[in-house]
Parts: sequence; structure tokens; C-alpha cells
Amino acid sequence: MKLQQLKYLLAIVDNGLNITAAADRLYTSQPGVSKQLKLLEEELGLQLFTRKGKSLGNITPAGRQVIDRARIIMQEVDNIRSLASDYFHEEEGTLSIATTHTQARYVLPDVIREFRAKYPKVSLNLHQGTSEQIADMVASNEIDFAIATGSRDLFSNLMLLPAYHWDRKILVPNDHELATLDGKATLKDLARFPLVTYVFSFGGQSSLKKAFSEQGLEPDVVFTARDADVIKTYVRMGLGVGIVASMAEDCDDKKDLASLSAEGLFPRSTTWIGFRKEAVLRRYMLDFVRFFAPHISTDQLEKTRHARTQEDIDKLFDDSDLPLRGGCSDDMTAAA
Repeated sequence: MKLQQLKYLLAIVDNGLNITAAADRLYTSQPGVSKQLKLLEEELGLQLFTRKGKSLGNITPAGRQVIDRARIIMQEVDNIRSLASDYFHEEEGTLSIATTHTQARYVLPDVIREFRAKYPKVSLNLHQGTSEQIADMVASNEIDFAIATGSRDLFSNLMLLPAYHWDRKILVPNDHELATLDGKATLKDLARFPLVTYVFSFGGQSSLKKAFSEQGLEPDVVFTARDADVIKTYVRMGLGVGIVASMAEDCDDKKDLASLSAEGLFPRSTTWIGFRKEAVLRRYMLDFVRFFAPHISTDQLEKTRHARTQEDIDKLFDDSDLPLRGGCSDDMTAAA
């Protein structure tokens, strides 16, 4: 059995069982990939995939177990390379991060600027997506860090470190009726107007939907989007009252939008940064975590690297007061 065969096997799985697509991604030939898969199955004495003519059908039960172990093996190969790189090229490498638009647009620019100043030879790859898309990137080993809010169940294969809390902001045009309120609206106020917010905010059993429901109110959500900038555009058009993450409030917004606090109206959210359980974090990766979440001490970070379960990590932060991130002049403050 060769590492190359395991690499080809995972590429096939990560490309939807399409051998041609896997070959393209590996910069090799389709017959070469097919041959190595056949040799691997012959050596193992197992059929890893069902067949439909010359195409692959589904992963067999035995194949699924082999694939899970192949991922662990290839992760350890990457870990060995990382260890070697830390000895000989401590300030060179790549860093891939998957996150949401809000984090990429409003939180990470300052972090990346600081990181790049210290590690100019590290190539950064930033991938944006929904929580589900980020989970897919994690599953296919495409990224080093995932940064998101909530949805911890999607990331059971990651070790998650809490970074900060955040609330929500209410945005309306400066001439809107709510702009005359003294800095804060109530749920009854919001229920009187059409709402513009994130696409996931009122789906399923969301905390926002539950907050209205508990007061016997029915929100009128007329427009949803994944991008806070898009939401603000439609608020400016007068389509409705905007509800966005607190850090998505720009100082430039104050030119034509009034901001009201939503603190206490909805449950406070927590953003975390996660990495694969088996991953070896290089020095520049550890520094990235420190830049992103400076409240995490060196001792906590070191203990995190040796934690075996998410419960072990949660215990490390039981007594930690996470900072509260706001927008514009709010910036970062101690959590209330």
C-alpha cells in the first residue's frame, strides 16, 4: 500500500466519486488514478466502491471505514511535514481559513494585517461560505482553521476555541420612525415593521424567531441575505428594518443609517475558531490564533493542543470572560 494510493482514494471521494475530476485536481491522468484504485482494492481484498459500468456508484461499508482511516493517515503525513517545516522554515508556509462573510469583511482585516506584518512569507487563503459549506471544507481537509458562530454540531471533528461574544444591531434610515428612539428598540417596536436580516436568522428554531414567539409576536421578514452589506443596501432603499451582527456596523453607516442596540432582545452569540483534532499547529498558526483571540493565554493555547475532547477544551475556558465585540466605535470590550 502506498501513500499515493490513499491520496488518490481521498481525491476520488472529495470530488463526488468522479475519477476524471479527481485526476484533474491531482494534475495526473484518469487512467493512472483508476489503476491505483484497482491496485489498492486488490491488495486489500475489498471493494471500496460499487460500480455502474465504468463509473463509481456508491461507497461500500468497508470502503467508508478505509476512507476514514486514510484521512487520519494523510493528516499525520501533513503533521510530519509541518513539524519538519517548523525546524527549517519557521516563517514560511500556507494558512487556509474558512469563515463567513461577516467575519471576513468586518473582523479579519485587522487580524490579517497584523499577521502579515509578522509573517510576510506565509501565503493566506480565505474561503467564505455558510456554516454548512465551511463544514464541507473541513471534512475534505481543505482548510486549517474554521471561524464561525454557533452550529457546533456541524463541526464535531474540530477542536473549538471561544473567541468572543457579540450582540445584534438594529439599522434604519436616519429619517425612519425608529431613529427617534433613545438608542434602543423593543421587540414590539420591531414587530411593527418589515424586517431585513440574515437568511438563517428566522429559519427553523432560531434564537431570533424564538424571541419574538415568546412574546406572542409574529415578525414580518420581507428580505433575507447572507451578506450584511446587502442587507444594509436594502435598508437604505426603505425595504425594511435591518437586523445585523454588531460588528457589521461601519462608522460610515452613520452618514445615512441610525443604529439601535438590540442587546437583551436576543440571546448573545459566540464566535469560535476551530482546527482539526489531529492537526499539528505550526508556530505561525498559533500566532494567528493569538492575533484573532488575544484573550487566549499561552498556557490555555498549549493545553488546547494536548486536549483530547471538546469537553476538555470547554473546561479550560469555563472561568474565562470572553470579550464582547461591537461595531464602529464599540470595538472590543469586556463581556458584560
